[in-house]
Order: sequence, then C-alpha cells, then structure tokens
Amino acid sequence: MGNPVKKYVYQFEEGDPENKRLFGGKGASLIRMVKVGLPVPPGFIITTETCVDFYAPRKSEVDYIEFELSKNPPPEVRDKLIENVWNIINSLSLPSGLWEQVVENVKIIEQKTGKKFGDPNNPLLVSVRSGAPISMPGMMDTVLNLGLNDEVVVGLAKLTNNEWFAYDAYRRFINMFGKIVLSIDEKLFNKVFEELNEKYVKEV
Repeated sequence: MGNPVKKYVYQFEEGDPENKRLFGGKGASLIRMVKVGLPVPPGFIITTETCVDFYAPRKSEVDYIEFELSKNPPPEVRDKLIENVWNIINSLSLPSGLWEQVVENVKIIEQKTGKKFGDPNNPLLVSVRSGAPISMPGMMDTVLNLGLNDEVVVGLAKLTNNEWFAYDAYRRFINMFGKIVLSIDEKLFNKVFEELNEKYVKEV
C-alpha cells in the first residue's frame, strides 16, 4: 500500500482554533467563530503545510530569496527577487492529493449552500484569502468573486436584476485575478477602466 495522502484542506468546523501554525491567524479566527456558533458562511482552509510542501523541492532557493527580501532591498532588486519566486512557482507541481481535496471541499460548500460553482442559474461565488501564522499587514492578497465567467455573470445579472452590480463584480474579479495570480500590472486594468469610465460619463 502507498503512503496515505496528507490532509491539506479542512472545513471550518473541522479545524482547531488554537492551531494558528497550521491554519493561520485568519483561519483560526474563522474556526473559533464557527465553534461558538456565530453565523459564518461555509468555507474551507488550505493549511500552511501545503505551502511548505509545495516549495520543498526548491526550499534552499526560496529560503535565500526570503532572506534577501528581509533586507528591504531597493525596488529593482526586490522586483527581480519576486520574479525569481514566480519562476520557482511555475516550475513546481501541487502536492499530491491537494487538488482532489479542494474539489471535494467545493462540493461540500455546494451542498451546504444549495448553489453550484460555474452554474449561471444558481452560481456559487467564493473569496480566496491568504493568511499566515503571524500578522503581516499589507502582505496578504485576496481574490473576490471567484466563480464568475462570461456565462455566469449573465446569470448573476438576471438573478439580482442588477446588471451593473454583476459586471462590476466581474470586473473586480478579473482585476484581482490578473494582478495577484497572473502578475499582470494593475496599471493596465486601471488605465482601461478610467478610459471607459470617462467615455461613458461624457455620454451620460
């Protein structure tokens, strides 16, 4: 028999609120709120161990970059180091079993909410928020409205009877996903938005 697959993903109610090292400060707080019965939307946490295992094959390189970044280098050096991090990320594979656990836990949220990820008629939209065992103000990224696409946004507009709301949510998702996940310069999104905003404000 092969080695058992490590558990990387926990529903909020499965976690231990005292284990910030595994669940991060934000995750531990969400677990605690669920434990005391506060109304928290269903969700799950991908543990900090996942990140450790993901980087393990190139740990020494990551440690070196982390050390250099801790020196607060000038912007051009910092940007080069961050570029190296992305090169490392793109060379690595997800830990064994992680993707399957994420898919399984999305299905659990679908069951809890009665919504379905990618369904234009009853879409499940989720937020993806990063966390860490220690507080890191300004360093934690967030992607909102994951689940929107060209078809789902049309369904959301019909469900809410608010086309502006639906497409603004989609715009924000594209902006955040492009900037955070794909490393696209945010200025490109802002430029297009400002140009369109100016055009249509003039027309009105």
